[in-house]
Amino acid sequence: MKDYYDILGVSRDAAADDLKRAFRQLAMKYHPDRNPDNKQSEDKFKEINEAYSCLSDPQKRAHYDRFGSSEGMGGGYAGAGFGDIFEDIFGDLFGAFGGTGRQRAAKGSDLRYDLGISLSEAVFGAEKTIDFPKWEICKECKGSGSEPGKSPETCPSCKGAGQIRFQQGFFSVSKSCSKCQGTGHRITHPCKKCKGTGRIKENKSISLKIPAGVDTGSRLRVSGEGELGEYGGPSGDLYVVLNVEEHPFFKREGTEIFCEAPVSFPQAALGAEIEIPTIDGAAKLKIPPGAQSGRLFTIKGKGAPRVGGHQRGNQIVRIYVEVPTKLTPRQRELLEEFTSINGGEAAKGFKEKLKDLFSGVEN
Repeated sequence: MKDYYDILGVSRDAAADDLKRAFRQLAMKYHPDRNPDNKQSEDKFKEINEAYSCLSDPQKRAHYDRFGSSEGMGGGYAGAGFGDIFEDIFGDLFGAFGGTGRQRAAKGSDLRYDLGISLSEAVFGAEKTIDFPKWEICKECKGSGSEPGKSPETCPSCKGAGQIRFQQGFFSVSKSCSKCQGTGHRITHPCKKCKGTGRIKENKSISLKIPAGVDTGSRLRVSGEGELGEYGGPSGDLYVVLNVEEHPFFKREGTEIFCEAPVSFPQAALGAEIEIPTIDGAAKLKIPPGAQSGRLFTIKGKGAPRVGGHQRGNQIVRIYVEVPTKLTPRQRELLEEFTSINGGEAAKGFKEKLKDLFSGVEN
């Protein structure tokens, strides 16, 4: 009498998962595909299947434990229910033969489009039209791949099933039909425009709405504008990646816009109201008397918004005192007079600061 527990190498109180694990390891080891023309392995494989077929069925196992035999329960290793066991254990193995049915629907690939926009378009938003090549359903054959008036024929190899059954060892195995690639039909009169593929590459033009506040690296997703799906699957998506072009005057950091503006020495000394460019147009900026080079001023609400937000950031203006390179005789005369009256106070102040600094070091 055969000891099924001993054949599988498990204890008599082994759980269902333990039985399955032991069977899988032994079955993979002794499978005829891994041991071609090996009668001993084939017999061992049958014995393993017989043991598992009995012990994996609760009723058969109870009968075996009580009477020490599976006789009277029917089946054997190829008995009722083993097809499910075989598919569960060896599903991964036979996936290598190309699948067991028609090709499954698959979503099409996503596409990427890089789009350059101006700073103004990034701040305020814009509508752009973009053109890009993509596969479309052939209008001539409406995607069938056959000439108008002709229809695909049923594949004679698989009789339209999309799969071929054949004997693998002592099991019946299915694989995708190589003649029709699992579609179940053949195109005998291919469409002249798409060469029987059912699709053709064309330039697509779409209108794209760019929201206010986008920045370099922002991605816009356009659903369904990617490549066509396979075997009836949905199309992929189009991702538009934005790049904000550099501006000759402004520099953006997040929601703030920076710029530099020159002021003359008299304007910095006496104070003035100057005109500053902003992304919206010109704006007035008040310079107080005695303003120094590098001082920052804020113009509220002239920056950029966040995407989906309404409040805008600020514009930051850095002034610098512009020193004239060419002086008229009168200008030189006035400056010399100013220097004489000023008496070199700026130089004296600088020397006093240095004196305090170095005296502190000496101490």
